[in-house]
Amino acid sequence: MSDVTLDASAANPEAAPRTAPVRSTGAMAWLRANLFSSWLNTALTLALAWLVVRFAIGFVDWAFINAIWSVPMQGTVPQTQICRDLEGAGACWAVIGEKHRFILFGTYPYEEHWRPLLVCGLFIGLYIFSAMRRFWTWVLVPVWAVTLTVIGILMWGGILGLSYVPQERWGGLPITLILSTFGLAFAFPLAILVALGRRSKLPAIKTLCVVYVELVRGVPLISLLFMASVMFPLFLPEGMNIDKLLRAQIAITLFAGAYLAEVVRAGLQTLPRGQYEAADALGLSYWQKTGFIILPQALRLVIPPLVNTFIGFFKDTSLVLIIGIFDLLTAGKTAIVEPAWQGFGIEVYVFVGAIYLVFCFAMSKYSQDLERDLNQHRRR
Repeated sequence: MSDVTLDASAANPEAAPRTAPVRSTGAMAWLRANLFSSWLNTALTLALAWLVVRFAIGFVDWAFINAIWSVPMQGTVPQTQICRDLEGAGACWAVIGEKHRFILFGTYPYEEHWRPLLVCGLFIGLYIFSAMRRFWTWVLVPVWAVTLTVIGILMWGGILGLSYVPQERWGGLPITLILSTFGLAFAFPLAILVALGRRSKLPAIKTLCVVYVELVRGVPLISLLFMASVMFPLFLPEGMNIDKLLRAQIAITLFAGAYLAEVVRAGLQTLPRGQYEAADALGLSYWQKTGFIILPQALRLVIPPLVNTFIGFFKDTSLVLIIGIFDLLTAGKTAIVEPAWQGFGIEVYVFVGAIYLVFCFAMSKYSQDLERDLNQHRRR
């Protein structure tokens, strides 16, 4: 019987037993192809995994297991010696519990903290509303106008029974959101106009746009902030003064506009020439061709660099420290000036960094989803 079986197997190779095929899809296939494809990759993977696990264990011990969450008070003075006795073995999160209001809202009047808190909520709600594609119509214009007006009323006050709070008392997260939101909201349309101007056939417009972009991109943001804070008031008529926050906002807007203009111009140059010729063949005007055909495709192509620039400028708002504006990071630095809390800067920076991470990760994740949705037709 065995001889017959062997003869049958030899005569019909397909009947011979075969090994199971190696899976080319799934998690195990990905791990095999990317992390364990060779002995060197396997060694590097195991070494990095050991470092990550060791760091994770150490961080959990420092941030949670050995951490101090509150300290006793002697009158109004916190007794932070209990944290110092740890000698770095555990975090002292009591500094966040004690200073979180100052970090988030700066020197804004303590009893009025509900106002900047509501402002932060309005900003987040505005972002979420604007991110929904079904609202990408002209309805966004009045929504933004009304929301920003309410934000201004809440922050300044002076009407509707709200006490007046000067801009010098503003600080923390609202300042960061105001500078980044207003800056990018005004910089983006400016960037589109400048990008179109750089491709214009009119020499005067093209030269003006080129000079603006190269001049602004050729200097650091710090120099523009210094000029806006120190030099710009020298050119104003005597007795006229512009708010320091507004001057910083103008500098950030101009700086962001120059960088975004180059990103938009890259998208315009990436489009095939046939798109322009097809639009001309339809008899569309310049603005119809640009608004309905060219710009939507160009912006779709440059979503990743656009969002990368947005994230960068959201973090660059911390540079307003040099002109005396208390943004989120500056408020965090100032919170640990008090002698009782000196030496606990790591906890404060971790807290501030977590806030930046939440906003930046949300922008990054949204851009990935938006890019995938807008480019579905390319995968068909």
